[in-house]
Amino acid sequence: MKTLAADIKSGNYKKVYLICGEEEYLKLNYKNQFIRAVAGDDTMNLGIYEGKNFDVNEVIDTAETFPFFAERRLIVMEDTGLFKSGGEELAEYMSEIPDSTIFLFVEQNVDKRSKMYKAVKANGYICEISRQTEKDLSLWAARIFAKDGKKITNADMSYLIANVGTDMEVLSREIEKLISYDLNKEIISKEDIDAVCVKQLNVRIFDMVDAISVKNQKKTLDCYYELIAEKEPPMRILFMVARQFHLILQAKDLSARGMSKDQIAQTMGVQGFIATKSIRQSRNFSVAELKSALAESVQTEEMIKKGMLDENIGVEMLLIKYSRAA
Repeated sequence: MKTLAADIKSGNYKKVYLICGEEEYLKLNYKNQFIRAVAGDDTMNLGIYEGKNFDVNEVIDTAETFPFFAERRLIVMEDTGLFKSGGEELAEYMSEIPDSTIFLFVEQNVDKRSKMYKAVKANGYICEISRQTEKDLSLWAARIFAKDGKKITNADMSYLIANVGTDMEVLSREIEKLISYDLNKEIISKEDIDAVCVKQLNVRIFDMVDAISVKNQKKTLDCYYELIAEKEPPMRILFMVARQFHLILQAKDLSARGMSKDQIAQTMGVQGFIATKSIRQSRNFSVAELKSALAESVQTEEMIKKGMLDENIGVEMLLIKYSRAA
């Protein structure tokens, strides 16, 4: 990302760029920055192609056309699928791009073995944007708060991310809500977060499984009924609960092997706060109980899909069974 940002700032561009990865918010941000920097309001010298339905010859003809009363022509191609399969003709052209033309590709899924990926790497720059770490998100969010004269403690920042999630687009919306809610306050508090921010589904599932882990049946069912009242499908709730049981079982096994929290998060492929919660929840379950809960979740799903069990009744019965005090 530093190279891309530096090129945008200096105006010294390479012939071709690829922005790829999972973090959609940053990909969109850098794409828009790049277009503004290179083309500005000049739509005459800007070509945009979205999706797989485009004519390669037309793209190459456009690239070969000298820009009209401008220094550069920019061609933006998004979600083309060229970095998964095909693209041989355009891959060969990457080494022939005229100095007056810049290509910008924006993709989510790429195959690093593809001809297009190798061609862009050889002739330009690839900016791969992965999901940001909790530390990166905290620094980014703190800058947004600071811009509006707001402060937040490290603990409350972690609480915000744990409740809202790590999707930067969602997080940015919740931060804006907090700033607007606390216009006359300098410090953002945990109470403000609870009052304004919407908990993501996976966070609410955490709360439900927390209640199950301490055998608080009333809270377990209250969480479930709230989700149902908000039109959350029972099957999705069942899937998320089963997923959390699976994460807890993984965390319990890895903890028993002596792994640290960071090692567990890396092995599980989740954010640090998710690993921390899963480790904590694992202390309230035995391995046998977790395996049984997982197996019964799968069985419940099968019975519902076969029409042998009503989905609401099936999920509720599962939650009642595993939140029941011994």
